[in-house]
Amino acid sequence: MRFALWFFGAVLAAQSPKVLIIGDSISIGYTPPLTKLLAGKAVVTHNAGNAAHSSNGVAKLEEWLGKESWAVIHFNFGLHDLRRMDDGKHQVLVEQYELNLDRIATRLTKSGAKVTFATTTPVPDGKLSPPRVPGDDVKYNDAALRVMKKHGIPVVDLYGFVKPQQAKLLAKPNVHFESTGYEALAQQVAAEIEKHLKQ
Repeated sequence: MRFALWFFGAVLAAQSPKVLIIGDSISIGYTPPLTKLLAGKAVVTHNAGNAAHSSNGVAKLEEWLGKESWAVIHFNFGLHDLRRMDDGKHQVLVEQYELNLDRIATRLTKSGAKVTFATTTPVPDGKLSPPRVPGDDVKYNDAALRVMKKHGIPVVDLYGFVKPQQAKLLAKPNVHFESTGYEALAQQVAAEIEKHLKQ
């Protein structure tokens, strides 16, 4: 009986559409509740480790895509790109960020999967480690939105969702979230992914 249930579950998993999440620690945080929300509808996989900044994404994209046939690929870069280094400069300049996202978006749209993007969540006031500056999030999101518009990629506006309630959702002082915050983000992402699974 136990083997039969395992086998049945394995068959269902094999037949379920596959969803790939590519992103930093924010996406790592909302992937577990996202997996629960999509249970029975899709098999959710996050790229190995932290995707970090967009230049890392360009370098490792083929490795993350692998040989799987993905139904939906949901991705985000930004918080690592806008990180301030010891010299005060961004880890990835916004101009390079835009170019990197364009390369990533071009490759993902050729994969055959439905592709969605999430805006970078807000950078709060306060002393952050590593350093990030409020307002940079808006500049990097503006660059990302130009790329997504060019490629016709739907956007999950996590920035707009979080900003009015960031005091409640964010861990303080941090760009990361309370568990309830990650659950709320997962609901936003799941709603968009489900649209494309139905297609």
